[in-house]
Amino acid sequence: MSFARWIKRSALIVTLLALSGCPSLTTVAPPPSVDRAASLEQSGDIAGAARVYEGLAAQNSGADRNAYLLRAAHAWLGAQRAEEAARVLGGLEGNLTPEQQTERALLLAEIALDRGQIQDAWRQLSAMTTPANVAQAARYRDLKARAALGAGHPEAAEALAREQTEIAPHIALLLPLTGRTNAAAISVREGFLAAWYQAPAAQRLRVRIYDTGTESVADAVTRAAGSGAELIVGPLTREEVIAAAQFAGARPTMLALNFLGPETPAPARFYQYALSPEDEARLAARRVLEDHHRRGVALAPAGDWGTRVLAAFREELTAGGGELIASATIDASRTDYSEAVTQVLGISESQARDRRLEGVLGTKLQFEPRRRADIGFIFSPAPANIERLLRPQLRFHFAGDIPTYATSAAFEPDVRANQDLDGLMFPDMPWMIGGDLAEAVRAAVHDAWPNGGLQRSRLFAFGFDAYRLAAALRNHPGEVDIEGLTGRLSFDAEHRIRRQLTWVQLHDGELRPAPTVAQ
Repeated sequence: MSFARWIKRSALIVTLLALSGCPSLTTVAPPPSVDRAASLEQSGDIAGAARVYEGLAAQNSGADRNAYLLRAAHAWLGAQRAEEAARVLGGLEGNLTPEQQTERALLLAEIALDRGQIQDAWRQLSAMTTPANVAQAARYRDLKARAALGAGHPEAAEALAREQTEIAPHIALLLPLTGRTNAAAISVREGFLAAWYQAPAAQRLRVRIYDTGTESVADAVTRAAGSGAELIVGPLTREEVIAAAQFAGARPTMLALNFLGPETPAPARFYQYALSPEDEARLAARRVLEDHHRRGVALAPAGDWGTRVLAAFREELTAGGGELIASATIDASRTDYSEAVTQVLGISESQARDRRLEGVLGTKLQFEPRRRADIGFIFSPAPANIERLLRPQLRFHFAGDIPTYATSAAFEPDVRANQDLDGLMFPDMPWMIGGDLAEAVRAAVHDAWPNGGLQRSRLFAFGFDAYRLAAALRNHPGEVDIEGLTGRLSFDAEHRIRRQLTWVQLHDGELRPAPTVAQ
C-alpha cells in the first residue's frame, strides 16, 4: 500500500479547539492512529490504546475494521477489562480471514479464563488445532496450559510444558507479552515474525518466544540457553535489559532491544538496539550545526523523556561549538504554553522592560513586544499531540520564521492533523517516510498478516529489523550493515546500533525531503 493511500485511509476529521491565552490560534485534537495507540501502550495507558483502536475501527470497514477491533479487544484484556473485550468482539462483522478467526477464538478463550470460566476455556482450546502462525501458536499453548491446570488436567499442562522446553537450536525472542507493556511487546513481536515470514523458507531461523511478563529475565535466559538457543533477542524494557546484562550464568550472544545506561557496563557478546530519542536529539544537534546555526533555544516537555533528550542535544551541540542560550519546559497537561514560549524567546523580558519604562514615565506607551534577535534555531522535541499545540504558538509569538528542529516523535501520519506543523524538520525512519523496502513489506503483510497489514507503528518496524539483525549476527557477527525499516543500521565499537535516518520537513501536512544542507 502506498504512503499516500495509507494517509488517506487513516485520516480523521478532527475538532478545532481554541487555545486559551492565544485567541487567534486554533489547533486539532490528537487523531486516532496506530502510533497514537502505541504511544499510549508504552506509557501504560492500555485502556486508552483500546479506545484509540476502537476509534480506528469506526473509520474503517471490512477486514480492516475487524483487525482494529481485534487489537482493541486484546488491549482491553491487557487492561484487565474482560467485559469490554467481549463487547468489542461482539462488533465483528462479515467474513474473517483464517488468522482473524483464530485470533477471535484465542481472545474468547482468554476472556473465559479472566472470568474464571476455566472449563469453558479448556473446551474451547481443546477444540482448536495448533495455529500455523508462530505467535498465535505460542499464545495457544500458553492459554491451554493455564486452562489445563485450572480444569484439573495436569498431564496436559505437563505435555505442553515439555513441548515448549524441547531442546533444539533456535532464536529466543524475550518480550513482556503480559503486563503493562504487553501491547508494545506485541507490536515488536508482530514485526519480528513478519520478517520471519518474509525470509525464504530455507533461510528461516527457528524462533521460540519467551514471555518475560510471566517469568523473570534470568529464568527466561536460563530456559532459553538450556533449550538450545543460539542467540537471544530481547528483552525489551530498560529495566529488563539491565537485568539481562547482570545475568551471571552461561548464555549465547544477546541482542538487547534497549540501551543500557552509561552506569551499566555491557558484558561480552551483548549487542544493543533501540529507537533512542537521545540519538535522534544528537542527530538534530549535528544537523543544526551543519545548517550553520550556532546559537538557539529549546523547548521540551517536563519529565524524564524531555530531560534526557534535551541533555543529549545540549551535549552534542556544545561539543560542536554551538550554544543553547535558553531553554524551558512545557507542562504536557496544559494546552497553553505561552509562559514557556515567551520566556525562552525573551518576550517576557521585553514586556517587563516596557512596564518598567511606563512606570518611570508615568504614561502608557505604544508597545509591540519583540523576541530576542540572536536566536538562530529552535529545538522542540515533543510527542505529536504537544507539537501540534506548540508550533502555532511559536508562530503567534513571532518565531514562525526561525528554523525549528524536532525528533521523529513529532510526527504521526495524518495530513489534516499535521497542517499546523508546516516547516518543522526532523529525522525519521523509512517505515514512516516510504521507500522501496517499506512499500514491499507493507504490500506483503497487508493480506498475509492477522491484522490485515495495519502495522504502521515504529515498534512494528523495530521488531522487523530486530529479526534481520539477529540473522546477520548469527551468520556474520562482524559485518552488520543493513538497510532496514528503521534506518541504515550498523554496530559501533561498543556493539550499539547506530541508525542513519533521513531528514524531512512538513509542508501542507505532508512529508518532503528537508532542504539540502548548505555548504
